[in-house]
Amino acid sequence: MAKIFQRAFGLKSVLRCTKVSAARKLIPLDSPSILATNHFYLSKNCTRTLATDTAEKSKSLPPERRPFSRVTKEDLNYFQSILPGRTITDPDLLESNNVDWLKSVRGSSEVLLRPQTTAEVSQILRYCNSPLMNNVLGFDTVSGILTCQAGCVLENLSLYLEEKDYIMPLDLGAKGSCHIGGNVATNAGGLRLLRYGSLRGTVLGLEVVLADGRVLDCLSTLRKDNTGYDLKQLFIGSEGTLGVITAVSVLCPRKPKSVNVVFLGCETFEQLLKTFQLCRGMLGEILSAFEFLDSECMRLLNTHLKLSNPISDCPFYIVIETAGSDPNHDSEKLHNFLDEAMNTSLVTDGTVATEESKIKALWSMHLPAGPGHEAAPGQRARSVVGYGHVGDGNLHLNITSPAKNPALLAAIEPFVYEWTAQRRGSISAEHGLGLKKRNYIYYSKPSRAVSLMGDVKHMLDPKGILNPYKTLPDHFR
Repeated sequence: MAKIFQRAFGLKSVLRCTKVSAARKLIPLDSPSILATNHFYLSKNCTRTLATDTAEKSKSLPPERRPFSRVTKEDLNYFQSILPGRTITDPDLLESNNVDWLKSVRGSSEVLLRPQTTAEVSQILRYCNSPLMNNVLGFDTVSGILTCQAGCVLENLSLYLEEKDYIMPLDLGAKGSCHIGGNVATNAGGLRLLRYGSLRGTVLGLEVVLADGRVLDCLSTLRKDNTGYDLKQLFIGSEGTLGVITAVSVLCPRKPKSVNVVFLGCETFEQLLKTFQLCRGMLGEILSAFEFLDSECMRLLNTHLKLSNPISDCPFYIVIETAGSDPNHDSEKLHNFLDEAMNTSLVTDGTVATEESKIKALWSMHLPAGPGHEAAPGQRARSVVGYGHVGDGNLHLNITSPAKNPALLAAIEPFVYEWTAQRRGSISAEHGLGLKKRNYIYYSKPSRAVSLMGDVKHMLDPKGILNPYKTLPDHFR
């Protein structure tokens, strides 16, 4: 992992030296029934001059619409009969559901359905597709196992569990709006993965509605079950392409009685990695997060979010969180770690927060920095920001500009994917492939594996109605 992160900063240096050419034309989708977006593409060599009209068609181009049916008045009448008051056609209400959070992909769906039970989802899927349910079905205070519907908002689940002295094993910046079903469908990572692992380990069971309307009840609450294939793993991370998750059972850890957050500064990335090694050795079982950001990210946080650096300026910064059951024990371990880190000159400055308000303030330093430097066509990219989860080897690379810049994007992809593939990394460690990266899957998966994925998709969804145009490539090798 250390080598991957060291190489990542070599990649940043390359990107800062990359020149971009004039923007090529935007290519909108013609179909009114699928996601519409503007995409911009680049040559294999990121430093090559780009053509504006005759360049080869990119792998990320919007796919051609498949022969799906259009929504009719008869369809709407049926939906309204089974979902009275929960069949949404108001364009103003549909707007937020047709645009992704980055506002880079736009769909034109004419109806939004809000089912409340698995039976309703099953009825809909026999007709078409779409879930949203938000009830907690049960919680076992002895085992810490939560069972809930897929439409529950992550933050609401966290608040529910905190009252019972438990927490969710997953924590995301978008927890106020994301749903647990979507988290599971994309196998979301988040800040606590270092401590509690991925959802593939904490999700114990799923209820899934298949494309033909059959309900697959694998909603187990058993931690150990070796009877046959573990079918739930097919649907975790499948991005809704194999079935619609309607309910989840998840193992939840106890709420820690002692939480500390440390913000440290390092002079070199090598020192940062050595600090991580020291941290794992000395903090051990109470270490719950180890994040980093670089000086450029800090500058943009200050400029655009008005967040002040709580310590002296450094090339690299670390956010460490500990969580345990004994404040005195945790404090002693943290004190010993900080003494060792300072005495060996691994870190040059730092601050510790134990109060909730100060903890939130330090965690806010890990937020994405937002729009940054100008990087106009013909100029070099001026702002390459690195931050992410050192604890699980996941780097976020943000190249910022004041507005959409097709030429800048064209100088990045697929160069970054090729660079990552050469080092046997993943081009999508946390957020799935979705629409935009579906045709880049071969950078991270061999042809035989992708072909087998296609076989599974065809078996479970032969008509391709579940979240079409996502995850799998348009053409198999």
